[in-house]
Amino acid sequence: MDDVVYKCGDLTEEDIAFLQKIENDMPIVADVSRGDLLIYCLISPNRAAVVAQAKPHSIAPIHPKPIIGRTITAAEEPLVLQALDRGRSLQGNRTLIPDGAPVQQEVRPIRNEEGKVLGALSIETNLIEHERHRRRSKVFQQALKQLQEMLLRGEIEGGGQLSPFGEHDGIMVVDNQGWIRYASGIATNLYRRVGHLDSLVGKRTSELETEDAVLVVRALREKRCLEEETKEGHRDWIKKAIPLTSSGEVLGLRRFLGLPLPKPRLDGVLLTVHDETEARRKERELKVKSAMIREIHHRVKNNLQVIASLLRMQGRRSESDEVRRSLDDSVRRILSVAVVHEFLSQQEARFINIKEVSQRIIKHTQQGILLPDKRIRLTLRGPGIYLPAQQATTCALVINELLQNAVEHGYERKPGGTISVSFQDDGDQVTIAVVDDGQGLPDDFSLEQADSLGLQIVQTLVRDDLKGQFELREGDGVSAIVTFPKQTLGGEGPWSELE
Repeated sequence: MDDVVYKCGDLTEEDIAFLQKIENDMPIVADVSRGDLLIYCLISPNRAAVVAQAKPHSIAPIHPKPIIGRTITAAEEPLVLQALDRGRSLQGNRTLIPDGAPVQQEVRPIRNEEGKVLGALSIETNLIEHERHRRRSKVFQQALKQLQEMLLRGEIEGGGQLSPFGEHDGIMVVDNQGWIRYASGIATNLYRRVGHLDSLVGKRTSELETEDAVLVVRALREKRCLEEETKEGHRDWIKKAIPLTSSGEVLGLRRFLGLPLPKPRLDGVLLTVHDETEARRKERELKVKSAMIREIHHRVKNNLQVIASLLRMQGRRSESDEVRRSLDDSVRRILSVAVVHEFLSQQEARFINIKEVSQRIIKHTQQGILLPDKRIRLTLRGPGIYLPAQQATTCALVINELLQNAVEHGYERKPGGTISVSFQDDGDQVTIAVVDDGQGLPDDFSLEQADSLGLQIVQTLVRDDLKGQFELREGDGVSAIVTFPKQTLGGEGPWSELE
């Protein structure tokens, strides 16, 4: 509820709590009413504010954007100000600006137990839907009216915990003896799918051979809204049961006379049915697909580690130092790619936190190429940045090469220092910096003419895969800076088909 409610001068804490109770139960009433629900409270004699709003899921809302906190005058919303002033229910037509759509508006006062007007509930439906309501069964119209009155009295228990009621959901009205008095066309079609070909109206819920009767009895006995998932034949259904109560007398008159309020009478249950079968099927298929993809990544990671082990064995057998170094470099590159596949095999998300990948690469670097006599410290800074798998793999290779280059060439004439890997997220662009405090670049160094395989790999990956820029800056050591735009899922790459 919007804080503007505290500017409504004569509302007590109990009054505001009562309005909040109504607000919690508004969504399901908006869905069944197929209209927008707004609560207005007076902030001055000629001005009111929207303190609560509920948009329907069963139809396109009249107010698609939030309007909570908006203030209105009598000229803008005459029915609202009249209902707040007179304490009477009013209805009429109005034109919604700016699109000019005709709207049917019904405004009802909200009272506390003493009869004090706390606010006004505006129920707004488009004119077409209003005419559809008028042509529906009188039983449904009466049930809807009861539901709306229950909302005003704060008698809907547990309504705020119900899932939304959609436009393809069925609805039935069941009396307190279990007889079905109304069934929408959608409800009738849903029950036909499980073998009930006859009309539902006039039957008892116990005749349907479903869990409906048990759900209705529970809702009546517990006097609160219930929701449960059921399996009807080969269909997965979600059902909601909303008890319908009536006061049986005119509450306003009894309040005026100071008489005790009547105990609400249980008249029946509003039963809704949602077919979740297709959604569950797609969910199961997605889980299977996700499991298969994770298994593929797991196997790729294992295969890469096997290849790395074979290269290590080959390196140990080689008598050439140059061959051993080349094979060791290849092992580290392979393991950098394997790290990404390891993350993909452990989680369902299609984005990888490149900071976590870098932590693993730093660990491999510390264990693999840092010599005991070199006191080189590796650090990691910056926020976690989530990238698609293709970009994460490229970044892993780039970071591995830059770390290896800094370790091997930055401290040849220095006993040690610090190499830091840092990240910067600029929204649609990422910057990765590998900075060392080593001996710096040679005087005649040129990045374009560098014969280092590692730097050539970095330049190619940044230019062709990341579509970014790479530069080396000299200062107190060397800073290797990579800047590139983020890639969205669905872009080109080896993972696009899986995504």
